Amino acid sequence: MTTKKKDISILRVSHLRGPNIWTYRPVIESWLDIGALEDSPSNQLPGLFERLTSWLPGLIEHRCGVGERGGFLERLREGTWAGHILEHVVLELQNLAGMRTGFGQTRSTSQAGVYKMAFRTREEKVGRVALEIGRDLLMAAINDTPFDLNGKLAGLRDLVDARCLGPSTASIVDAATDRRIPSIRLTDGNLVQLGHGAAQRRIWTAETDRTSAIAESIACDKDLTKTLLKSCGVPVPEGCIVRSPEEAWEEAQDIGLPVVIKPYDGNHGRGVSLNLMTKDDVEAAYHLAARKGGSKSVIVERFITGHEHRVLVVGNKVVAVGKGESLWITGDGHSTVKELVDSQINTDPRRGTTEEFPLNIIDPAVAAEVILELQRQGMHAGSVPLDKQKVLIQLNGNVALDVTDSIHPEVAEAATLAARIVGLDIAGVDLVTENIAEPLQKHQGAIIEVNASPGLLAHIKPANGEGRHVGKAIIDHLFGPEETGRIDIVGVAGTRNTSLIARLVGALIHISGRQTGVASAQGLYLNKRLVTEGQCADWESGQRLLINRSVQAAVFETNAKAILTDGLAYDKCRVGVVTDLDGHAGLGEFYINDADQMYKIMRTQIDVVLPDGVAVLNAAEPAVAELAELCDGKVIFYALDAGLETIVKHRTIGERVVFVRDNHIVLASGAEETALLPLSSLKPAKAQQPETIMAAVAAAWALDISPELIGAGLRTFDSSQKVTY
Repeated sequence: MTTKKKDISILRVSHLRGPNIWTYRPVIESWLDIGALEDSPSNQLPGLFERLTSWLPGLIEHRCGVGERGGFLERLREGTWAGHILEHVVLELQNLAGMRTGFGQTRSTSQAGVYKMAFRTREEKVGRVALEIGRDLLMAAINDTPFDLNGKLAGLRDLVDARCLGPSTASIVDAATDRRIPSIRLTDGNLVQLGHGAAQRRIWTAETDRTSAIAESIACDKDLTKTLLKSCGVPVPEGCIVRSPEEAWEEAQDIGLPVVIKPYDGNHGRGVSLNLMTKDDVEAAYHLAARKGGSKSVIVERFITGHEHRVLVVGNKVVAVGKGESLWITGDGHSTVKELVDSQINTDPRRGTTEEFPLNIIDPAVAAEVILELQRQGMHAGSVPLDKQKVLIQLNGNVALDVTDSIHPEVAEAATLAARIVGLDIAGVDLVTENIAEPLQKHQGAIIEVNASPGLLAHIKPANGEGRHVGKAIIDHLFGPEETGRIDIVGVAGTRNTSLIARLVGALIHISGRQTGVASAQGLYLNKRLVTEGQCADWESGQRLLINRSVQAAVFETNAKAILTDGLAYDKCRVGVVTDLDGHAGLGEFYINDADQMYKIMRTQIDVVLPDGVAVLNAAEPAVAELAELCDGKVIFYALDAGLETIVKHRTIGERVVFVRDNHIVLASGAEETALLPLSSLKPAKAQQPETIMAAVAAAWALDISPELIGAGLRTFDSSQKVTY
């Protein structure tokens, strides 16, 4: 007999991408064999508590089942098992890597020492790597062996930066979630679909599917932008395009010193030099702008005295305003410029190298604008300023001070007008003025640029001042107050003719005048036309329907195995149909060995019914009927026998039911009854499947399709139809 070791073996890892038996959100599900640790809970593992909490002090914030701060640590002291501990370790590792998560659960299986553990993750690869690191960390804590936590966390953070949504895009997606608008990430980058089917919108960070390509081109053409703004009465600085350093100096003298030089085609302040007074400075700035812009065409314009501001315009509203600040260092007589920058500027906790920081790290030996500014002062990164000597590092460009509440209405009006003139629905309007709280004319201020795809992070996490709900503003711009981004979705779960039910429901919706998709085990259908034949009751096929901009309603077939393997393909549905709780015999690989376990699996279909939605349940199956109490919306029961106790009770309280009487399908709402066409009038194959017909009819009725249209759909539906494109 083999003696089990105190070890944790990961038997299987699955990414459940939709609502599942654990939660509504995507999770990583891992099956664990904890071996001899089954006989050694945490309170019997000397030093585990101390080592684990010293490596991961943030575990004190985990509430666990106790429901309060420190709850998990209480369980750890009292004694809990390795699978549960690993769950919390993995969650904390993700948090430390910059991807906040909180949900986790661990359950035993019928096999001793084997557990199913699930934890929330926002990105599959990050979750899988965190699981591997967490397992190694926990075993090191159990065995009292060294573990390079900082090194592992550095790699995990890099993975988060590379694979997760950027903070700007995430703020928009989070705002959509707050409004219960679903989202689908379309690429590994920041292209995200908000909503489903025909109701969707798309964003790419600060660009939307309402952002005009023409407007973007205009915004990139700085000279054209100025011409348009000036023609509409928006104050802009005098300037022109030059194509050589000599011409730049000549125009600078004509405009009047000091001047600004910037790329003709650029954004985000790259290659911009300010307050230029000498020929050498102007010519050096020309070369920098030409290099950064990738063109000999460079703009020379009058330097506007004042502070740089970035005004974020969404739709026709100013939603945030940031103010720039100049960067200075003070010499000590022995430190170099680079050393002073590192000690006086880069130590600011607001600065960093990733997107989560509102300000960037400054390297005076690399940053071209800084190099040029230092050269104008006769210095470079290795120079040693005198004691108490002030050295300007960057005049502007650090737009990180929130001044949204201070903007004068006339300035806000000028900024929104500038965005409209260019044609951008989301714009970063750069302006310079001494005081944003007063009209531009008072200080001879001007709008200097209008940028497409503006950065959002400085407004979400400003260095000083209140962060603004930029994501919410963008969502409110894309979706009206009553818009949800949702189409009608019907989920059909069970084992009894669910493919036929799904197809029939799709046909009944289509006859009501909507473009309809169906994902079933028989194939993928659009408006009753077969697009892909064969098994399509899966996650990928479901996503194909949800991203299709022509689809106005969708029907999805599912079963217990699909729920256990992938989760549902959608987050919520208008109608959820459950025909039965059969099929546990084929789920032994999932440690499903009891018919009673099917209830927890199939309830997933009912858990996702919207509050204004309907659950359609087979009243002839008592276990299915019990699912009614889990539904947030209404319930329609169906059964052959109108005298069934569940049917009678439901009618008594004025609710809807579907049954068969005198060979007719009857729709009843309380005491009111409507008889559809007789079953004998249907094609023989359908007439012999009254329960299937009732389930489909109930689902169509739940979508407010009239009995007349339902009857017409039943008469014309041909289940053998296989018309392809």
